Order: sequence, then C-alpha cells, then structure tokens
Amino acid sequence: MAENYNNRRVIIVGIPGVGKTSVISLAAEVLNQKGYTTAVVVFGTAMFEEAKEMGVNDRDELRRLSIDMQRRLQDKTARRIAEMKDNIVIIDTHIFINTKEGYYPGLPMRLLDIIKPTHIVMVVAEPEEIVNRRKSDISRNRDIISAKDVQRELDISKVMVASCSILTGSPFIIIMNNDNKIDEAVLNIVKVLAGG
Repeated sequence: MAENYNNRRVIIVGIPGVGKTSVISLAAEVLNQKGYTTAVVVFGTAMFEEAKEMGVNDRDELRRLSIDMQRRLQDKTARRIAEMKDNIVIIDTHIFINTKEGYYPGLPMRLLDIIKPTHIVMVVAEPEEIVNRRKSDISRNRDIISAKDVQRELDISKVMVASCSILTGSPFIIIMNNDNKIDEAVLNIVKVLAGG
C-alpha cells in the first residue's frame, strides 16, 4: 500500500473554468482514503503566506512588489513545496498568466528545477462547457470570452505543459473534465498517481 510509496510532486494545471480545483479536492480525498498522505498546495496561496511573513497584508500588495521580490517569493515557495514529505504533493497552479505583455509562464524553468515534479497533469474540458461555466460562476470575477478564445488558451496550455514535460523529464497527461463526468476525471488522476 502507501507505506513504501515514494514522494510524488504532481503539478496540476488548467485554465479557469475547467473545474481544476474541484477535481483536485476530490482526487486528494480518494488518495487519502486509499492510505496515501496527500497534500494540496495552491501555489499562489502558499506564495502569499510567505509574503505575509515579510509584512505583505493582501494579494494586491503582492502584485505590486518588484519582479525581483516576486521571484524570490516564488523560489522560497517552491523550495518549501520540494521539502514536503507527504506521499503525494499536489501543486495547484497556472501554466500561464495572460498579461498585456503576453503569456507569462506560471512555471518558469527555475521553479521546475526546484520543485522537480514527478508528474504533470492538465485538466481540460470542451471550450463551450468552459465558457458556460465561466458565465455561471458568480463567485469569481472571470473574463468571459468566446469558445474560440478558450480553444486558443487550451492550445497554448498544451504546448506549455509539453514543454515542462520535456524540460523536467516528467510524464504528462491530459484529463478531460466534461460536464457531469467529474468522477471519471478524478478516477483517471487517481489511476495515474496510485495505480488505481
């Protein structure tokens, strides 16, 4: 069972509206029920926790820090994740951030070198489903874009995930999370990480 299980650091990414957070939460529950100590780390939240120790009080302040300071916080957060001893550490993060200057990588090479992921998982769904989920999610302030724009985001994500896989030597898998099929998505992740 889980006793001799090596530490796995699994990066799970997905564009807004794919249901990544829900899939991760359920997969962690199932893995814990199977006897694996499973930790979920939301990279942005963990980075903010590190920043609070330096006197940063809210996320808006975090964004206003110098690029150098943000990079130092990212590195410190990545080192903390790399030191975690749980059987499975799931890192919930973004593969890219769409900025006015272009797509900024959420996982630059230096972070991959620190974290040393053993697996990379990308959660996807049909573009039309993603658009509908974004429109109906009143809890978040998400950009509403067309299915064509969502498809472009998915295509860019796939290229970036494949690049991360090449750079780290970690296998990657793309998991579909279509409407009313979240259980299937969760089981597919569990199969990859725990062999069933």
